[in-house]
Amino acid sequence: MEEADKEEYKVKLAKRIKSLRLAKGYKNYEQFAYTHNFSRSQIARYEKGEDIRFLTLVRLSQAFGITIPEFFAEGFDEQSPQKK
Repeated sequence: MEEADKEEYKVKLAKRIKSLRLAKGYKNYEQFAYTHNFSRSQIARYEKGEDIRFLTLVRLSQAFGITIPEFFAEGFDEQSPQKK
């Protein structure tokens, strides 16, 4: 996978995390982080597109009340970015 493709996926991941947070009614990441026992800086980094560990993604999905497949159901396509 090319570096540009990795960056595109991280941007999609960041947008999905932020959209789920907003959909749950959290107007800012600090409130979400506090409520779900994440550090504020951690959530800020993820919403800016920093790479994320799988187990952290699992914790985030649980905090949003969704499964991993549901997490990836919106904002991600089935094909790699190169095949667009």
